[in-house]
Amino acid sequence: MPAVNPIPEGYPVVCPALAVDGASHAIDFYKRVFGASERFRMPGPDGKIAHCELQFGDSLVMLGDPAPQLGFLDPKAIGGTPVNLYVYVEDSDAAHTAAVNAGAREVEAPSTQFYGDRTAVFEDPWGHRWTVATHVEDVSPEEMEKRMAQLG
Repeated sequence: MPAVNPIPEGYPVVCPALAVDGASHAIDFYKRVFGASERFRMPGPDGKIAHCELQFGDSLVMLGDPAPQLGFLDPKAIGGTPVNLYVYVEDSDAAHTAAVNAGAREVEAPSTQFYGDRTAVFEDPWGHRWTVATHVEDVSPEEMEKRMAQLG
């Protein structure tokens, strides 16, 4: 029997998996906002999505409709999310605008951060929180520390 690679070919080491109540609509949202591409979809009962894999550049996000019997719960079922997904995009302002126009709630408007990224934060219609970032300046660790101290 041939050896099996413990990390499947084409998969990163860390793959977030999101429970999304309305996964098929969320898949369309993530494709529109982030330009994600669908790698695989496994339908579940009653028109739900049991599992889907979306490619975000060199990253992979798995998602499906909630499965409470498996402890796979969406943010709205537990009163919010403690997780923020930080995603680098070509234009954080444009991604933020696209997300808000597609039904996301703005959490933080676009702004340039002391560490060299221009970021914006939104909560998608299913309760997941995203920071979209575009790297606009290379900042040395020393300069970053200085700038952070100036923030107060």
